Amino acid sequence: MQKTLQKPRVVILGAGFGGLTAARKMAGFADVTVVDRHNFQTFLPLLYQVSTAGLAADHVAHPIRGALRKTGVQFRMGTPISVDHKNKSVKLDSSEVLEFDYLVVALGSANADFGIPGVTEHALGMKSVHEALNIRAEVLRRFEDLCRFEDETIFSITVVGGGPTGVEMAGAFAELVRGPLKNDQRHAAAHIKINLIEAGPRILPMFSEKLSAHGKKDLEKLGVTVHLNTAVKEIKPRSIEVNDGSTIASEVTVWAAGVKGEPTAAKLNLPLINTRIDVENTLQVKNYPHIFAIGDIAGFVGENGRMLPMVAPVALQQGRYVAQQIKRIAAGQTLKPFKYLDKGSMATIGRHKAIVEVKSLRMTGIPAWYAWLWLHLFYLLGGRNKIGTMADWTYNYLTFDRGNRHIMDSQ
Repeated sequence: MQKTLQKPRVVILGAGFGGLTAARKMAGFADVTVVDRHNFQTFLPLLYQVSTAGLAADHVAHPIRGALRKTGVQFRMGTPISVDHKNKSVKLDSSEVLEFDYLVVALGSANADFGIPGVTEHALGMKSVHEALNIRAEVLRRFEDLCRFEDETIFSITVVGGGPTGVEMAGAFAELVRGPLKNDQRHAAAHIKINLIEAGPRILPMFSEKLSAHGKKDLEKLGVTVHLNTAVKEIKPRSIEVNDGSTIASEVTVWAAGVKGEPTAAKLNLPLINTRIDVENTLQVKNYPHIFAIGDIAGFVGENGRMLPMVAPVALQQGRYVAQQIKRIAAGQTLKPFKYLDKGSMATIGRHKAIVEVKSLRMTGIPAWYAWLWLHLFYLLGGRNKIGTMADWTYNYLTFDRGNRHIMDSQ
């Protein structure tokens, strides 16, 4: 009688794009357990729309158990607090110990303040649904304050960081002010100023110079003041001090200037490079061949000599790749190095305003805007979320309104 081979036990830390993709791909040949501190996955690319009243918060969150239904994959809600490398086990904050043959670390990223004073205390981050709701509440609360005074008081919103997240957010705030808030109370809306601060010479540096300039022009048409070559020195409660000594008034400051590897990774006693886990070209953690790191937490160096960007396409590709590699190890085959296929970049600035760059193909305006909409809808998890998002977008588009203007934070 043939002895049946035991399935490898795989524990995946993190249920983001990379973690969930790896779990689903491994479900057929491994005993997989996914660990995450939340019981839902957040669709981070659309989080800025929650903070600018464009989408309901529950449309960007999907239950992890729902995503893993009928796959046989186990789920544990918790945070890893230590890894026992000798006994191949990971301890969670619930005191549960999970044993593994292979560990996949997909913990994602956190906001990076680059050591700038005041970021943690006075700026609002954009990495969770809770933070997005806080931003929305702060902006709408200040708008309500402005409605009380029929004077010339100015309320400034500043987004720090000129990458896609910062640009999309500044554009969405500008549309919120020019449309719904103007219709709610014209005088108050006219006294809201939106700034975008970028330390470098241009916004959207991952795009060609021409597209980058096009994006800046679109933002300025919406009324956003774009500050280039402006490095933040300190963030204060109601202002931002920049390196040339000048001050920019800012009642609400949103931090979109950068991310770092999730700090939880430092507790796992794994080699770090900057804030990310040091990996081989097979995504195996250096000196730990049975542990893999994928997505934002993996310090994988691309062909250009720089670490891969912390974006969803990287995590999705690495999630699929790691599943194949663990299957290869189980079959006694050699591992192949990971190669990232860059499918291009896209950013939306507002209604009918977007830029798309895929190799030599460059698109702007309405075609780029539709491409952005459909791609994000395609990757959004769950039929309910897709329908809800389409309903919100259609309503916003046809009425020039935003129905999610609720102040629903904990205050």
